[in-house]
Amino acid sequence: MSIRWVLMLGAVLCAVSVIGGAFGAHSLEARLTADRLALWKTAAQYLMVGGLGAIGAGLMGNALNLERGTGGAALIIGGLIFGGTVAILALGGPRWLGAITPIGGLLLIVGFLQMAWVSWRSF
Repeated sequence: MSIRWVLMLGAVLCAVSVIGGAFGAHSLEARLTADRLALWKTAAQYLMVGGLGAIGAGLMGNALNLERGTGGAALIIGGLIFGGTVAILALGGPRWLGAITPIGGLLLIVGFLQMAWVSWRSF
């Protein structure tokens, strides 16, 4: 994935995270149990983590004159899978989605480790 796409999609994930967090605080608070609202907040939080990580990966790639390969794609996909499955669970989605959520977490970890590797190799 190109640096331009990583930066753009990372910013979109951050925006969606803020929108989702506000929606949860203002529209879902009276409709969800405390446990499900906590899940919703976790979903928004990890979507933001993926988005900010992707922005960081894009900026790092730009600073190092790379075209791709900084972990941004893993961070974007990981944030979407983790945040998306947790949000669906918060809204009462099928419990089997909980088995998919760790894949998103693993991709977030891979993305950050790829950033660390690229940083290490660039010095």
